[in-house]
Amino acid sequence: MKTPDRSWRLALFLATSGHSGVDRIMKNLVGELGRRSIAVDLLQVEGHGPHFDRLPESVRRVPLGARHVNSCIPRLAWYLRTRKPSALLCDKDRVNRAAVVASRLAGYRGRLVLRVGTTVSKNLERRGPLHRQAQVFSIRRLYSRAHAVIVPSEGAAADLVRIGGFRDGFVRTVPSPVVSPELDALAGAPVEHPWFSDPSIPIVLGAGELCARKDFATLIRAFAEVRKDRECRLVILGKGRKRDELLGLAEDLRVSEHVWLPGFVGNPYAYMARASVFVLSSVCEGSPVVLMEALSLGTPVVSADCPSGPREILQAGRLGPLVPVGAHQAMAEAILRVLDSPPPRKALQEAALQFHVSRAADAYLHLLGYPGCSMGGGRENPA
Repeated sequence: MKTPDRSWRLALFLATSGHSGVDRIMKNLVGELGRRSIAVDLLQVEGHGPHFDRLPESVRRVPLGARHVNSCIPRLAWYLRTRKPSALLCDKDRVNRAAVVASRLAGYRGRLVLRVGTTVSKNLERRGPLHRQAQVFSIRRLYSRAHAVIVPSEGAAADLVRIGGFRDGFVRTVPSPVVSPELDALAGAPVEHPWFSDPSIPIVLGAGELCARKDFATLIRAFAEVRKDRECRLVILGKGRKRDELLGLAEDLRVSEHVWLPGFVGNPYAYMARASVFVLSSVCEGSPVVLMEALSLGTPVVSADCPSGPREILQAGRLGPLVPVGAHQAMAEAILRVLDSPPPRKALQEAALQFHVSRAADAYLHLLGYPGCSMGGGRENPA
C-alpha cells in the first residue's frame, strides 16, 4: 500500500437519514479511506447520518453543533477558514448548496467536490413551477462554483448537464463504492425468520424507503400475479409512510399471508444473499445501490427500466430483465423467467467488480486532488 500523504486531509460533509443508499456508499468510502490511512474529518449535523459504530483511526468526528444543514453554514465556514482541509466532499443537493455558500464565506481555497446521487429532473417534476425554477437557478449558480460534480451513472450525468448547462468535463461519472471487503461476512450472517430456512419456496426481495418513488405497489401487484403460477413469498426491507398502504394492497390482492415488511434492517445483505430474486420497482433513481449490492452477492435481479442507472448496471438487460416502469404484468413475467432460469452467480459477481470500493475510491481521490491518485473507474461527461 502506498504511504499516505500526512499533509493532506479530506473534509466530508454529509446529512443523511441514517439508513439510505447514500449512507451505505459513504460508509464504504470512509472505510476504504481508513484502510489507506488517509486523514478524514467527518463533519456531523446533529440527528443525521451516516452513523458509524466505529471509525477508522485516521477518521475523526467534527460536530457542527446544529440540527439543520442551513444552520451549519456559519460553523462550516469557520471550520473551512481555520482548519483549511485540502478538499471538501459533500453529497445531496441541500448539503451541496450549503457547502458552496460556506466555502464562499470562508474564502476557502481547497478543492470542493459535490455529489448528486439522483436523476435531478425527476425530483424536480414533483415540485411546483416556482420551486422548480428556483432549484434550477440554484444548481446553475451554486454548483458551478465547485471544482467538479460526481454522479453515479451516465444517465444522471446527462440529465444534470442538461439542467445546469455546465462546462465540458465538469460533471464526472464515478461508479458508487458498493462492493466492500466486509460484504461477504455480512451476507453470511443468519436471518432469524423461518421463510429463509425453507429453500423449497422462492423468496422475492425488494428493499428501500416505502415511498411513492420506489413504487413497491407495482412489485406487490407483480408478486400477486407470480403467485398464480407458483408458491413464493415476498419480503420488502425498509420503512416509510407507504407501509400501511402497501399492507392494505397486499390484503386486497389476497397475498398478505405471503408478504412480510420487517421495516428497516441493519444488515440487508444477509437477506439479499438468500433471496431467489431481487426486484427493483422504482419510478426513478440515480444509480440504485441495492441493484449493485444484489449483483455483487450473485443474486438474480429484475428491474424497472427507470431513469437512471438500471439499464447501465444491468448492461441493457444482459445481467437481468428490464421492464417498463409501473408494468406489473411484465414484471411478473420477468420474475417467473428468472426463477425458472437464473443466470450464473459468478457472472453477476464478476460484473459487479466495477463497483468495488477500491476502484471508486481511486476516482474520488483523483477528483479531490489527492497526490498521485489516478482517475480509476471515473469518466468525464461532455457538456
